[in-house]
Amino acid sequence: MKSREFYVTQTIAHVVCGLFALFALLPFVLLIVASFTENSWANANGYAFFPGAWSLDAYRYIAVQWGTIGRAYLMTVVVTAVGTTLSILMTTLFAYAISQRDVPGMKILSFMMVFTMLFNGGLVATYYSYVNFFHIRNTVWALVVPNLLMGAFSVILVRNYFTNSIPYSLIEAARLDGASEFGIFGRVVMPLSIPIVATIGLMTGLAYWNNWENGMYYLTERGGGNLYTIQIVLNNINENIQALQTSASVTGNMNIKMPSTTVRMAIATIGILPILIIYPFFQRYFVKGITLGGVKE
Repeated sequence: MKSREFYVTQTIAHVVCGLFALFALLPFVLLIVASFTENSWANANGYAFFPGAWSLDAYRYIAVQWGTIGRAYLMTVVVTAVGTTLSILMTTLFAYAISQRDVPGMKILSFMMVFTMLFNGGLVATYYSYVNFFHIRNTVWALVVPNLLMGAFSVILVRNYFTNSIPYSLIEAARLDGASEFGIFGRVVMPLSIPIVATIGLMTGLAYWNNWENGMYYLTERGGGNLYTIQIVLNNINENIQALQTSASVTGNMNIKMPSTTVRMAIATIGILPILIIYPFFQRYFVKGITLGGVKE
């Protein structure tokens, strides 16, 4: 039988976890409520969980300006899908290579990978290389390639998962059966690695979805304005609320006055909706992948 102390401990733990979950949820609730708040009331009183006046003006404005915002939303989806797919492919291939035993040079590659976690070339050198040698400025690759393609942290997680969770005897048996390395990787290793792949996929996807710095560095309004993602548009609004008003005057969509305060909240709400919808499906893999990938032999 379970003791009274056990039930007390479990109750306290559930209460504490519930409070932390509530504290994490409240900002999202406030964000959504603020997006439905009347703009003049928000300007006068700030954001509140129970505003004195409600309005759909922010979403009406987004509907009117969907040519600009919708294109940015689509670009965000495309960049996130392409970047996450490439990142998972490169990360898992690299992690599989350095997880192999008795292969010459793997320790050197592992050291070089860890070295990048401590030192990098700096912003100036990185910017110069991408712009002058790789010529990614004002192209869609400016949103995919820099900074986020492959991280050493993700590689370490995947390598540890391969080492600790996939029996090496299984790989040796596949080799004895005549399977190639790519065949082993695709038919043996990857089907057994769904938790860690979902984990790094979720982290990388979030990074791509929320990234706006690459657009600030490598996209110009004249040459790359049609490549702006939703986060770049939102950042432009935060820095200069006239951004969408100027766009509206150019396109002739002046049917509604821009609710400058609440439209930020409305765009942010639309921006986080896919994450809120997708995360529950990945959550169980995320916990398992972090737990197993973070263990070192």
